[in-house]
Amino acid sequence: MNTSAVLNYLDSQFDASVERLSDWLRIPSVSTDPAFKPDCRRAAQWLADDLQSMGFTASLRDTKGHPVVFAHHPGPEGYDGPHLLFYGHYDVQPPDPLELWDSPPFDPAIVEGPHGKRLVARGAVDDKGQVMTFVEACRAWNKAGGGVPCRITCVIEGEEECGSVNMHEFLEQARPEIVGRDAPGSPCDFAVVSDTGMWDVNTPAITYSLRGLVYLEVFLHGPSRDLHSGLYGGCVPNPINELARIIGLLHDGDRRITLPGFYDDVLPLTKQEREAWAELDFDEKEFLGEAGLSQGYGEKGYSLLERQWGRPTCDVNGIKGGYIGQGAKTVISSSASAKISFRLVPNQDPKKIAAAFRKWIESQLAPGCRVEVVDHGIGRPCLTPIDHPAMAAARAALKQAMGRDAVLMRSGGSIPIVEGFKSILGLETLLIGFGLNDDRVHSPNEKFELACFRNGQRSHAVLLNRLAGLKRG
Repeated sequence: MNTSAVLNYLDSQFDASVERLSDWLRIPSVSTDPAFKPDCRRAAQWLADDLQSMGFTASLRDTKGHPVVFAHHPGPEGYDGPHLLFYGHYDVQPPDPLELWDSPPFDPAIVEGPHGKRLVARGAVDDKGQVMTFVEACRAWNKAGGGVPCRITCVIEGEEECGSVNMHEFLEQARPEIVGRDAPGSPCDFAVVSDTGMWDVNTPAITYSLRGLVYLEVFLHGPSRDLHSGLYGGCVPNPINELARIIGLLHDGDRRITLPGFYDDVLPLTKQEREAWAELDFDEKEFLGEAGLSQGYGEKGYSLLERQWGRPTCDVNGIKGGYIGQGAKTVISSSASAKISFRLVPNQDPKKIAAAFRKWIESQLAPGCRVEVVDHGIGRPCLTPIDHPAMAAARAALKQAMGRDAVLMRSGGSIPIVEGFKSILGLETLLIGFGLNDDRVHSPNEKFELACFRNGQRSHAVLLNRLAGLKRG
């Protein structure tokens, strides 16, 4: 197949692809806010219509939340190669705080940066821009390469930013159409996801492991009402004081998590991994400086990369209690709450960790206090074998498209549904992303470097052709 013609088409039509992405970004598909529910559906329909324009059969599949875009392309006539599942998400984080944006979050702006032009908007890199790298590659094959070169099923969800709460149920329902008897042509063989990052703006990367997640909210209750701190202070438990004390007990002096049994199932980093990561050209000072810091922090005995990629963590993501308005109000609050997340590494079981936390916090309560723990979602960690045949094809494709060997890396982040591809569908996942550390994901002024958008399109175009050449099984 004529890969050169496809790459030339992508280069010649790049400005048009930026306009298409901008059109999609203008739809404020914020999944966590019910006020944006119609916009989420509109964003899903926009993508379904675009996929249909290039030969996919595409529809919206309703869930208990936002719809999933479910699409299929049979590949060329007589095709007998692998069937790939492409996953991404069209929902975005809330844009708040709005006052920190340099331009309106849903009015995409192209601005100059150190790496050339960049597109600034909510969802630019997470994940609409990355989804469109794949879509544009398919479009180029359809227009200039004689047709999409392999069999593809697309699953683009609308709830990744709120924990993919309905995706496991969707995969169970759609399983016959993806890997079962009803799968068109043949069952899917592996998944491809673009929701991760590159090593740097010029160097591609393949992520072979993601951390899992346990996200809990703790409500600690004390007195039946707010009390005068002069009359009751020192005589009754103060829920804010007690919650702060308990949070302080979650880590020891070496920044290790004190939850009993927390490290029992942790898969240790291999000697080869630690040596390979130590040899990477990682600028710790630059990484920290971008966040306004000058010194790293974390579990003793591990480098920054090892902590980020290969070690579990516990963080308080929000805390609330008492009077926080203007001026003074000397009260002992009747309750306090905190949102607490655990990032988990391969072999850790999120259900086991959540249960251990519930048991532990009950044991830490002062007399007169009671606690509620609310589950806001869990996700298992994942680890893709680096010797998988599709991994070799991806490394060759990235080298051909970008002229550099891809870095094999882990990620500190979580994509909840990737583990579901393994446990429900039996599929390994290739995580090939084109974001950068400074893309301000989930923050004001989120951006996607146009150089990365271009390289993502080119990489997927080459990857599709190389995957089509693999033998099934």
